[in-house]
Amino acid sequence: MSRATSRGLLVFLLGVALLFGAFAFDYWWSGRTAESGLAGVSIGGPFALTDQNGVVRHDSDFRGELMLVYFGYTYCPDACPTALAAIGAALEKLGEGGKAVQPIFITIDPARDTVAQMKSYTANFTPRLLALTGTDQQIAAVARGYRTYYAKVKGAGEDDYSMDHSALVYLIGRDGQYLAHFAPDATADQMAAAIKKFL
Repeated sequence: MSRATSRGLLVFLLGVALLFGAFAFDYWWSGRTAESGLAGVSIGGPFALTDQNGVVRHDSDFRGELMLVYFGYTYCPDACPTALAAIGAALEKLGEGGKAVQPIFITIDPARDTVAQMKSYTANFTPRLLALTGTDQQIAAVARGYRTYYAKVKGAGEDDYSMDHSALVYLIGRDGQYLAHFAPDATADQMAAAIKKFL
């Protein structure tokens, strides 16, 4: 084997190793749940957003409670309603303990997700669900704090678009600090079992 061929093979193998490492990290990160949470990780932070009743809510309003925070949008065809339904089912499974958990849905599409739209949408899920909207700048700041990715995906027309976004559910402690997160495929049973450890 020539020196050039050996060098090319080495570069190729290093590239494969790096790619495998990136996929492995992504799988590890997205698959972690409250059972193996990273307490103390800098995720979350302050917010002042408007709920579905037109009331400005702050993160500090929920001190003393656990929070389940999910970022999505009301025009989402599948991931968002699935996650919100799972959150509602998990709270039901917790029974009385579920009253110590505040589910929060934060839009990443404030242009369409007005207060009225959020109120109509949340009627489809647990009545305890708090839906928050705000300005583009406010939403961007909160999403950065939670390390949440989102981006507009253009459709056929100017107003025709969808939102690409990460779909983790964050568990925030009574002191406002991150406890853990749930992957998009986490079931209501898995959520309830993990949350119960923090009640």
